[in-house]
Amino acid sequence: MVSSAQLVTFGLASFVLIVIPGPSVLFVIGRALAYGRRTALASVVGNAVGVYVVAACVALGVGALVQRSEAVFAALKYAGAAYLVWLGIQAFRHRRSLAEAFAAVEPPRSGWRAAREGFVVGVANPKAFVIFAAVLPQFVDRQAGAVPAQMLVLSLVSFATAMVSDSAWAVAASAVRSWFGRSPRRLELVGGVGGLSMMGLGLSMAVSGRKD
Repeated sequence: MVSSAQLVTFGLASFVLIVIPGPSVLFVIGRALAYGRRTALASVVGNAVGVYVVAACVALGVGALVQRSEAVFAALKYAGAAYLVWLGIQAFRHRRSLAEAFAAVEPPRSGWRAAREGFVVGVANPKAFVIFAAVLPQFVDRQAGAVPAQMLVLSLVSFATAMVSDSAWAVAASAVRSWFGRSPRRLELVGGVGGLSMMGLGLSMAVSGRKD
């Protein structure tokens, strides 16, 4: 139903989108620095589950429309591309936010509460809607049918990528706080490069995209 080529290409696109610091990454970093590694990892799990809920909702609704309408596909493509560029601009303009996350200090928090908060962040993460509503449909094979099922399977790639990427951010943030704290510009560089990468991805998506 889903080819290896689909998995690889969408996996690469997901990696670019997910690894770039955004709402989920900033949230996880903040938890790692404020509460420690264990709480941060609980937040990662909750966030990933929340994102997959978004994927399921999009797949069951948007997937059926994409399967039947070229116009819907085109609209999602260009809307998603524009939104990616906008997110990239915002990430570049507000790259100091990543440094501010490293300065947060708060009292301890339970793992379950951290997971619940992570779930809310995942459900409300605009990048999740971009990936699943605008980017993901370009990697499905409409001729093969069962578009919603394809989207659900491909979404597992994003789920796994988010778990690994966000966990890495959590572990790194808890391990190298002092190093980053000595040079906020290092964090600004991460945010700036991430923003430019997202803008580039959006422009690329607008001029290329999947063709049936």
